Amino acid sequence: MKICVISFDFWGYDHYIVDALRSKNIDAHHIKIADVTHSNFSERATNAVSKIFLNKNLKTEKRQRFVTDSLQQLGHQDQILVMNPDTFDLSTLKEIRKYTSRLITYLYDSLDRLVVDKEKLDLFDKIFSFDIADVEKYGFEKLTNYIYLPFCVAEKQNPQMDLFYITSYDKKRVEFIKLLTKRLLELKLKFQIIVIGKKGWKHQLKNAFIKIPENLHIIFSIKKISHKKLPEYYKNSRALLDLTRENQYGLSFRVFEAMALEKKIITDNELIKRYDFYNPQNILVLNKTCSNLEKSFFETPYEKVPEEIYYSYTLEHWTDKVFGLNKKT
Repeated sequence: MKICVISFDFWGYDHYIVDALRSKNIDAHHIKIADVTHSNFSERATNAVSKIFLNKNLKTEKRQRFVTDSLQQLGHQDQILVMNPDTFDLSTLKEIRKYTSRLITYLYDSLDRLVVDKEKLDLFDKIFSFDIADVEKYGFEKLTNYIYLPFCVAEKQNPQMDLFYITSYDKKRVEFIKLLTKRLLELKLKFQIIVIGKKGWKHQLKNAFIKIPENLHIIFSIKKISHKKLPEYYKNSRALLDLTRENQYGLSFRVFEAMALEKKIITDNELIKRYDFYNPQNILVLNKTCSNLEKSFFETPYEKVPEEIYYSYTLEHWTDKVFGLNKKT
């Protein structure tokens, strides 16, 4: 069987799907368009002029061509999975459609945030979504993100921090972080928060002129941390923070990274209580003022997730379900 995954893959999660498929002896490939950038300064300058005067992004067009050129080389695929099709224009998706018998998409963002035209969605044989609201509204098949990290028991870790969080820049999140840090300081907890994004430079500049308390570690950076290094940050913390974007109701990868490493989760996502792995011993849903955050949450032990529930969120089970590799899933 031949399967191709096509995605932007900014954070580097999607290649795990291909690795999992190859472990099942499937001829799998990943077309990652994030790797397609400007070759030199001249290309960047030309693209800047094109966007300003022609309202045309040449880098986007270059990435679309990269996808179709790659498929020409790979040939017909039994299945193609497109992650978040808002990345592609309609003509590119129609071209992708020609190369497979079964075209699937997985929406790991809400349609309220990233709009995908109905004409694009109609090209797919199957639509999965991680967002509960979209599943209920549009009839998509519900599918969460997956556990990609190797399982590591809590007893083999020695965390020095109480809470860790890394996120892309988002105004809603940053405002909530400001509120949360006040509570963390009141409780004298050790924590580190890293915000990645170009807009973060304003905060970096502001912090340069402000004396930051010793135990308040908030880093704004335009450079993302290597995906391979993240588990070490996670292992050094008793709990992981997960904050939603506006109009987002699905579970981020942070939840499943926490499960793999037996870490507690602190979140503002009330809908997490609907999932079968929810356990108030492991998961704290913050109220709007963060007043329900107590030090005792970090001091009680993590309660292990039942094996059958844990397996249902693994990448092995995820690939079986998406690609129909196991009729029982």
